[in-house]
Amino acid sequence: MSKISRVVVVGSTHGNELNGIYLVKKYERSPQRLARSGFESCTLLANPRAHQLMKRYVDTDLNRCFRQQDLENTSLSTYEAQRAKEIYRRFGSQGSQPADLIVDLHTTTANMGLTLIVALQHLFNLQLASYLTSIHPSIKILCPPTQNLENPPYLDSISQFGCVFEVGPVAQGVLDATLFQQMEALVDSILDYVEACNHRTPLSRENTLTIYQTIESVDYPRNETGDLKAMIHPQLQFKDYKALHPGDPIFLTFDGQTITYEGESIVFPVFINEAAYYEKGIAMYLTKQHQCII
Repeated sequence: MSKISRVVVVGSTHGNELNGIYLVKKYERSPQRLARSGFESCTLLANPRAHQLMKRYVDTDLNRCFRQQDLENTSLSTYEAQRAKEIYRRFGSQGSQPADLIVDLHTTTANMGLTLIVALQHLFNLQLASYLTSIHPSIKILCPPTQNLENPPYLDSISQFGCVFEVGPVAQGVLDATLFQQMEALVDSILDYVEACNHRTPLSRENTLTIYQTIESVDYPRNETGDLKAMIHPQLQFKDYKALHPGDPIFLTFDGQTITYEGESIVFPVFINEAAYYEKGIAMYLTKQHQCII
């Protein structure tokens, strides 16, 4: 693998996820914290207008604006569509400051703990994930749906290598000091790993990696007008990454009836009851657990 020349650490892709925003601001006040030998580290506040408004976005979700056809579509004129094009012109592969690795910092209202989201088509991503789990054993590795890998809409996809941190639970518009410190430690670990790889002295890591591969999303039960008919069952709430068996409770209707999981095999739900996903029609994602040998 060629050396990584530029790493970009991103906050405010969603304007009300404060941990990543204030970590980027901390780096901007003290850029030496990001400095490593052999490559450049940059910061980006991706959606400053949404942050000023303390909203997830102004017009549309910025983290769904980076499909190639959308970046090339001159008729898309929302604030986030224009912002995505600006970011791509700067940090995309043909940009003025092309990024080799983007680290995008997010928080979630779901009980995701420390989660690293990576696309696994690149060996570097696997090796980085394996290194992080060796020094931060509580971290979980989540892979996006396979249908999103060829033309992904996410900000981190504009670089050759990319990863997203989702840490939670954190309420929207709220800082969490413990998760802030843990996120900062993870960013430090990534930069240390990149520095070691560039110097051809890779750091020791595990040879086996547990990953959670996203297979589908599940919406809430709804009536004919689209209104909710049920909520997350109390036995499932906050049980991200826990095994869900066929027949286990999954939803509870407003009149107290339990709806069970009707799948044929064990799955591991994530992003359970994420506040920002109500509008997307997503109550949770279901994943399969796999072991990778690296």
